[in-house]
Amino acid sequence: MDLFKIGLYIMAAFYAYAGFSHFKNPKFFLKITPPFIPYPEIVNIIVGIVEIALGIMLLIPSTRSIAAWGIIILLVAVFPANIYHHIKARRKGKHVTATMIRLPFQILFIYLAYLYI
Repeated sequence: MDLFKIGLYIMAAFYAYAGFSHFKNPKFFLKITPPFIPYPEIVNIIVGIVEIALGIMLLIPSTRSIAAWGIIILLVAVFPANIYHHIKARRKGKHVTATMIRLPFQILFIYLAYLYI
């Protein structure tokens, strides 16, 4: 199996797992949701469903490109929440490094998704 397919399966599993995490541990996601997001519980459910769907769609050749674009859009859309999470972590003095490292990883994840367009 080539590296392209291995990366594809890892990425699909990652997004599907992330989506399921929105249902398994909604409190975590609600804590990092910026206060300007309306109806955070509903948004959390929608994001979870979207992540699961995108993960599955990556595995289907005819929907792979759409899924990759969807992941890019999703990563751009949730970036403000990641910034908010980092700011909140700095105020509390907890998980500062982890939340800071997460920010540039968004760019890497966007690039990886772009490879599957």
